[in-house]
This record gives sequence, structure tokens and C-alpha cells, in this order.
Amino acid sequence: MSDDDRDAADAPSWRLVLSTAAPFLGLALLLLALAYWWLDPTPPRRLVMATGVPQGAYSEFGQRYAKLLARHGIRVELRQTQGAAENLALLRDAGSGVDVAFVQGGAAETVQDAAEAGLASLGNMFQEPVWLFYRSDSAERLLRQPQLASLSQLAGWRVNIGAPGSGVTVLAKRLLEANRIDPGAIGLSEEPLTPAVVELLEGRIDAVMLASAPESLIVQMLLQTPGIALFDFAQADAYTRRFGFLTAVTLPRGVVDLARDLPAADVHMVAPTATLVARDSLHPALVQLLVQAAAQVHGQPGWFQRKGEFPNAVDGERTLAPEAERFYRNGVPWLQRYLPFWVANVIDRMWIALLSIVAVLIPLSRVLPPLVELRIRSRVFRWYGQLRAIEAAAAARPSQAQLADLDAIEARVNAVQLPLSYADELYALKSHIQLVRRQIQSVKEPPSPRPR
Repeated sequence: MSDDDRDAADAPSWRLVLSTAAPFLGLALLLLALAYWWLDPTPPRRLVMATGVPQGAYSEFGQRYAKLLARHGIRVELRQTQGAAENLALLRDAGSGVDVAFVQGGAAETVQDAAEAGLASLGNMFQEPVWLFYRSDSAERLLRQPQLASLSQLAGWRVNIGAPGSGVTVLAKRLLEANRIDPGAIGLSEEPLTPAVVELLEGRIDAVMLASAPESLIVQMLLQTPGIALFDFAQADAYTRRFGFLTAVTLPRGVVDLARDLPAADVHMVAPTATLVARDSLHPALVQLLVQAAAQVHGQPGWFQRKGEFPNAVDGERTLAPEAERFYRNGVPWLQRYLPFWVANVIDRMWIALLSIVAVLIPLSRVLPPLVELRIRSRVFRWYGQLRAIEAAAAARPSQAQLADLDAIEARVNAVQLPLSYADELYALKSHIQLVRRQIQSVKEPPSPRPR
């Protein structure tokens, strides 16, 4: 027997089992590594979100998202823009680095443009009423009446409709066109929101149109500024029939300030719906975190919504991302309710692969017990070859040499470790060693020849 065979025979039984199972364990680890590489369950730890102008609703909401995702180790980089139109352009530009952005309903020229851009919706987040703030003294001076009653009366006014790139710029032009206002009959300016509000307050322009959630600090300020009035869209229902992306909403009386009764009456308004739009390539785990954050940021009651009304899966312009659809259908994944996000996410995305690996290994594992049994039995049976060789050479070798070989074999056999279920075979081997020893001892050696 070679030294390697003796080492294998003397090895502990657990080492034999491990060495036999090693190929199967290696195959399982290889399949697991391939599945991990293919499924890519771990999301990036950085996300770029395009928001809007400073002090606008998009910017305020973006900061809330950043705080919520930071709890899971995701750093959200907020990129300020002029608004929805610029956000949509950044999402369409593969080199912009923007992963997700707020987009106002109707910001895309057509539904086909939105669908063909390789983008997916994460759902409707909130309504963005169209706010037309105007100076009361401008109404008195230009209309000879205290209030602006219709958009068609804006002819001759100086109106800011937002900087290029904001969603309200395109929307304002559509609304003015629907009211048959000649572009040359109105003084339109496209200044950023903050400078435009300053000009409004100082009287250099007559009105400012913007589309924003009421959380905007500028909206909050203008609603409470003396001498600044809010236009009432008395024809709100008619606008929603003409423009499918608009919804008729009402700013309730007193909702701004109950003590001062602001506004003093219900104000009819129209509102596109803001959606959260992401690239198709955005990691599903990040999509899941974003919609979970959206439920916390936008799910509370507000001036134009009831609790739980937003976010929702209704989006007529873009296909809903599969992971977002899963959230709206089932809520937070079950594992994430009890485990840390990173652990739950890996399990959630790998369990199908794990089941597939198990399905592959189960048939192969049936071969493992016979192999283990064969290797354990071989530790006993290999010594029978040595016994046979000693027995066959009984007549040709001195008995003392044969007994010495038997002692060496017996010493090695005594060092062999086997599970108890195989102990009978080990003891049978020991009894056969004793049998061969007795046979050798019973043979009398011929006397040595006498010297002459």
C-alpha cells in the first residue's frame, strides 16, 4: 500500500465525507455565484434625482426622498432644474446621469414620445394645480373690475409663464391658445420663478403662472400676500375635457388660514398630475425604495387630496415599472417588514435562483450517500489485500517477518476511525487479522541445516 493510501485510510471519517461532498459543494457555490452575477441583487448606493427650482415643490419633495433613502445607505444626489420639461429631457439624455425625476403630466409632446423614450413611471405622486397669481390693481387698471374672470381677458397683460424647461411654459401656451389669445396681444415673459415673483411684487409684471404642489414656499407666500389675487378657473371642468392630463380641483375656503379666512371662497383650479419617472435601467431595488418613500412623502392628506389617495398606479402616459406595480399591488415586500433592507432584498431577488439550484442539486445529491459509503467501506476492505498477500507468502517468508507485517497492519487498523454503523466491518477485519496470525503461528518452520 502506498503512503497516500495509508494517509487516506487513517484520515478521520468526517474528512472523508467532506472530501466526497466537496465537488457538490463547489458546484453549488459556482451556481450561486453565477446567479448572483446574473441577477445583480445589490443596488447601487448612489442615485441622481432631478427636482426643480429652489423653494419649489419638486425641490422640497426631493429633500424628503433623500432623507428617507439615506436610512438604507442610499445617497441621493439632487439636481436642480427649471422644471418638468428639463427633467424629461435629462431622462431622455443617456449621458445626463439622471436616474429619476419629477415630471408634470402633459410635459411630453405626445403619449408616443413618452412611451418611446425608454422610461417607466413609478406612479402618480401628487397634483400640481395651475396657480395664476395676479395683482389686484392690474385688474382694476386693465379690466376696470376687481377680479380676473377668464383667461381670455389676459390680452394686454404682462404675464410670466416660467423659464424654458419648466412644465408650465408649454401648458400656459396651450391654455392661452385654447382661449384664442393672439401671442402678440399679450406680453409674455419666461423668467425663472424667483425673479418673476420679485417683479410681480414690485409691479413690473401683472401676473405669474406656475404649476406646483401647495407645499411650495413661494405658493404659500403668494397666497398670503396682500394685493395678490388667485385666479379662479370657473371653467375648470371644460378645461379637463379639452386636456386629458388635467383634473378639476378645488382649493377649499379657509384652507390657507382659517383665522383670516384665506381664501374667502372656494377657488376652482385645474391640475396636471406629477409623476415620478425613471429610466428602464434603474435597479429594481431602488424602484422599490423610491415607491416606499413616495408613500411616506405623498400619502398624507393635503389641500387637494385625501389620505392614501397618492401615490397611485394610474398613469396614462407611461408604462408602470414592474417593481412599482408590485408595490401598489402587494405593499412593502414581506421580508422587508422583518429584515434589514439589504438582507431582505438579496433573499427576495435570489430565492428563485436558490430554488433552481436546489432543484439541480437534489438529483445529484442522491449519488452522495453511496459514494460516502463506498469510501468508508474501502478504508476497511483495502487491508484485506494486504492480508491476502501475507497469507499467500506464508511458505516463502519467515514467520517472524510475516508477524511483523501483521502487527504493522493491525496498528494501522486500530487507528482507523469509522462511524458506529460500520463498526461491525472493522471488527470483522480485526478478527481476520487474528485468524491469519494464528495460521502463521501454527506453521512450524523447518529446522536449520547443521554445519558439517
